[in-house]
Amino acid sequence: MTNDFPEGVAIIYGGSGGIGRGVAMSFARAGTPVAIGYNSKQDVAEQTAEAIRALGVTATIHKCDVRDADQVRAMTAQIIEAHGRVHTMVWGAGPVVPQRPIAEWSDEQFRASIEIEAFGFHHAVRALIPHMREKGGGSFVHLGSAGHDWFPHLDGLSVAPKACNEALIKGIAKEEGVNEIRANTVLVGVIDAGQFKIGQEAGYFDEAWETEVKKLLPIKRWGASDDIGNAAVFLASNRANYITGQVISVAGGFGV
Repeated sequence: MTNDFPEGVAIIYGGSGGIGRGVAMSFARAGTPVAIGYNSKQDVAEQTAEAIRALGVTATIHKCDVRDADQVRAMTAQIIEAHGRVHTMVWGAGPVVPQRPIAEWSDEQFRASIEIEAFGFHHAVRALIPHMREKGGGSFVHLGSAGHDWFPHLDGLSVAPKACNEALIKGIAKEEGVNEIRANTVLVGVIDAGQFKIGQEAGYFDEAWETEVKKLLPIKRWGASDDIGNAAVFLASNRANYITGQVISVAGGFGV
C-alpha cells in the first residue's frame, strides 16, 4: 500500500499487450499489487508478472475471454479472493485491427471489435461495481483512442468501440460518484508499442505515414507505454480523488 492507493490490487485488462505491459509496470512502480488479465499470451503475462515481483510488488495473472461474462465474473472473484480488494480497473483489452475504410469492414471484423472492447468492458464493469460499492469506492480507467478528438484515417475499427466505452465512462461517473466510484479515460495517441508496432510490421504505417503524422504533433516524437501508464496511475490514485468523467489525451498534442 502507498499513500496514493488503498489496500488491494489494480486489475489491468490487456496486461499482456504492448501498452498494457507498460501500464502494469507503472502501477507496480507506484507500489500497488497488480492483477494481469490476458487471453492468449500467457508467456508475456508471466514475464510481466515476474518483472513486477522483482520490484518487490505482488503480481498475479488471470486468463479470461472478456466476451464471456461468466469468465469475467469468475476472474473477478478469483482476484478478489487472492487480493482482498480491487481498487482500480484499467481497461486496455482489444483486438489487433486492420486499417480499412468503414465501407470495407466485414460484419465479423466490426462484431469482434464491439464484442471484445465494448461488451468486454461492460462485463468487467458490471462484475466490479458491486464490489467497489461494498468496499467504499474505486476507480475505472479506460484506455481510449486519440481518434476521439481527431479521427485518424482508416482507424475506425479501433475508434468506434472505444467511443461506446467513452459513453459508458460518463455514465459510470454520473451514476456511481455517490458511491465514491470514479471513471476516467486516457486517450492513447501513437505509442511506440502495441498495435502501432504490429501495424509497422504489417506495412500499414510506413515512413511516409509517419512523416505526415509527425507534422500534426507539437511534440515531434512517439509516446511510450510508460506515458500511458503514468496518466492511468494518476487518474486512479488518491491524487485525483475529485476527478471523474474526464479525459486526458496522451497524444503529443495530436489534434491540437
